Amino acid sequence: MASYIGFIIAACAAVAMGLWLATNPRTKGPAITASAAALVMAALWCFAVAGFGGDSVVDEALLVASNLAWLWMLYRLFGHDERDKSLGPIRPVVFVLGFVELLQFALIAARLQYAAQPDADIMIARFAFTFRLLMCIGALVLVHNLYAGASQQARLALRWPAAALGAVFLYDLNFYTIAYLGGGQPVILEDLRWVAVLAAVGLLGLGLLRNESDLKFRPSRGFAFQSFSLLLIGAYLVVMVVVAQGLAYAGSDYGRILQTGFVLLASLVALTVLPSAKLRGWLRVTLSKNLFQHRYDYRSEWLRFTDTIGRAGQQSVPLLERAVQAIADITDSPSGLLLTPREEGGMALAARWQWPDIDVPGEALDADGARFFEDSQFILDLDDLRKGRQDGIPPQASPPWLFADASTWALVPLLHYERLVGVILLARPPMARRLDWEDFDLLRVVGRQLASYLAEQTSQDALGEAQRFDEFNRRIAFVMHDIKNLASQLSLLAKNAEKHADKPEFRADMIITLRNSTDKLTALLARLGRYGSVGGQERQEFDLAQLLGKVAARYRGQHEVTLLSHEPARVRADADALEQALVHLIQNAIEASSAGEPVLLDLRTDGGSALLQIVDSGEGMSPDFIRTRLFKPFHSSKPGGFGIGAFEARELVRAMGGRLDVESREGLGTRFVLRLPLSEASALLRTMQDTIREVA
Repeated sequence: MASYIGFIIAACAAVAMGLWLATNPRTKGPAITASAAALVMAALWCFAVAGFGGDSVVDEALLVASNLAWLWMLYRLFGHDERDKSLGPIRPVVFVLGFVELLQFALIAARLQYAAQPDADIMIARFAFTFRLLMCIGALVLVHNLYAGASQQARLALRWPAAALGAVFLYDLNFYTIAYLGGGQPVILEDLRWVAVLAAVGLLGLGLLRNESDLKFRPSRGFAFQSFSLLLIGAYLVVMVVVAQGLAYAGSDYGRILQTGFVLLASLVALTVLPSAKLRGWLRVTLSKNLFQHRYDYRSEWLRFTDTIGRAGQQSVPLLERAVQAIADITDSPSGLLLTPREEGGMALAARWQWPDIDVPGEALDADGARFFEDSQFILDLDDLRKGRQDGIPPQASPPWLFADASTWALVPLLHYERLVGVILLARPPMARRLDWEDFDLLRVVGRQLASYLAEQTSQDALGEAQRFDEFNRRIAFVMHDIKNLASQLSLLAKNAEKHADKPEFRADMIITLRNSTDKLTALLARLGRYGSVGGQERQEFDLAQLLGKVAARYRGQHEVTLLSHEPARVRADADALEQALVHLIQNAIEASSAGEPVLLDLRTDGGSALLQIVDSGEGMSPDFIRTRLFKPFHSSKPGGFGIGAFEARELVRAMGGRLDVESREGLGTRFVLRLPLSEASALLRTMQDTIREVA
């Protein structure tokens, strides 16, 4: 059965390799076709042996065909560097060897004819063995000349095919030598002839898969660890079986009891020891020391590091804990701490990873200890300090609390542009060892990369805090701007009251202005929340002409604000925010105009939009000022101005789906053009957006 399975496996492997040679466009050379044919013929012979048992005429005929195919492959290999043309004796030798192999057909026919005569069968077998010996010797001589006579560069391509042919012919040479001397075919070697075919397939495969730097067996650490673990488990089971059988063969009435007790005890020991983290650590360290040039698989370590750091989301642990885990995974440490700089100096605990019980003081490292790690970039092995193998470490870099817990193992500084952004304390791994140069190099490189992530996170936090302060300052500036506008109106009202207080019309306008100012001050606190999310109030439909008339009436008695035309224009917007934007623009126009020059308002409809123009005849603005400063907060052309009126107006209009443009000429004046979609256009736009959203 084993022989049958072996021939089937060898046949399948040979067919697969032959088909791959014949169909792969990357395979080149004069012997590719011959190699594929040799492999296919060898596969047919293996199938015939498995099917007919090895003693049939079909087996013998296919073996002759297979040997001729191997011989043809050998001849074609000489064409790799055209030695088949330059060396005259090669072709005649190949022809002679082929003729000797073809004589086997005559011997097969003779064996069939004289099958009933035992003496004749023995003589025919001896002739067959002799011819095969001659063919194998001649083929091995050619294989030797093929490789030995090739150039150094050609040997790189010929060594694997030559080794494959050598394996086939060398096995046959030994087989037929024993058969000739013993007077019959050796049964064991005959059952193992598939090994030569499988070896040839493997050697050809190695030759085809080689690269520029030669193919070397480089198992991964995971593969080596798992394979070695399986080997240990297998050896353990073998020892169990041997000891158990020995106890059984020892005799006595208690043999079976001893055997059963030993198996139970050995199984209990295996279940206790094999899951041990310490045993796994010992296996990993032992394999890394003895099987690999470097302890670490840097590709795997880097992939694991990036996966740990990049594992974001609501379910993941915070970045600071992931940073500790990323370093701890490299050294198989079960836990760790992260220390980060304090504002007062020194370093304090920032994160724990699987280490809740260690006691850390408020100031984990003082300023001198932090400065030591920043200047020296030293990775501190605490076990070396405990055993007195480390000198020159200041006491500030190794405070007493580090040694209060026996599981503390190493301190790894994290430096970003030579600035210390953190220190990671690692716990001792299950299989503790002394850190060496490879540990230091890898931890130092990973520490720098990790420091860049922590520095980026710190910068983002600082930027977010700055943005929140900026938003707060902007809100305060908006409030001050509104108060300033109200103060300007009241100041203008008081100045005019000195001249026109006796006029009834002025008193009526003054009452209206005071009421409006009171309403604005009362609503100021309610509008503070809207500055953070402009345009965030619920929108309603209203007539823009009425709102414009209401705003123009506010300035009656203060400055002439003339409404030229006001076509009915119903819009859907935030009325209070739009009124605030109009007040900003009109107030700016009034301040830019002389006392006798009116500010003009014009409202028209243009297609699906309401078009509102605010025109003054003031000094105007330069194109550079409009482009670079007009809509920039806190840039003003007026002494003591805040520079946020135009900016806030534009943001409010944009939040309502509108647009604010400006045209200005120095010495002629300025025109602000405000466009808002009419109610019908807004409804149509919302319907289209809802339809697109539903389709998407």
